[in-house]
Amino acid sequence: LGWIRQFIYFHKKRHPIDMGAEEVKAFLSWLANERHVAVNTQKVALNALVYLYHKALNQELGDLNFSLATKQRQLPVVLTPEEVQRILNQLSGRNKLIIELLYGSGLRVSEALRLRVQDINFSHSALTIRDGKGKKDRQLHR
Repeated sequence: LGWIRQFIYFHKKRHPIDMGAEEVKAFLSWLANERHVAVNTQKVALNALVYLYHKALNQELGDLNFSLATKQRQLPVVLTPEEVQRILNQLSGRNKLIIELLYGSGLRVSEALRLRVQDINFSHSALTIRDGKGKKDRQLHR
């Protein structure tokens, strides 16, 4: 009901039966361009309005010819080797070991937290990662 309420208020409390596809497109455009809501949020709003018109009002919206805003993927921030070295130089002991292990092996934090001494095979320079992504075990070799 939240999206339907916002839709009605956006159109100055007009009843949805007096509106149609153009008003739905205007509302969705406003969500994307002014409110900057996520793509999935736009889809939820669209589905709520389509349901309202189709099921409650027995009114088809037809083809809205509306394209949702695209998800912009942010590129990850990657430290230079010099920046990594400066960070490592500030650490010592257990913390340095943990950070070097994470950085050098590509372990996820959750995987590193589950590591136990018996998961380290010093003679083969290998780690056993238990319950990793997908609840699978895997071996890391140097």
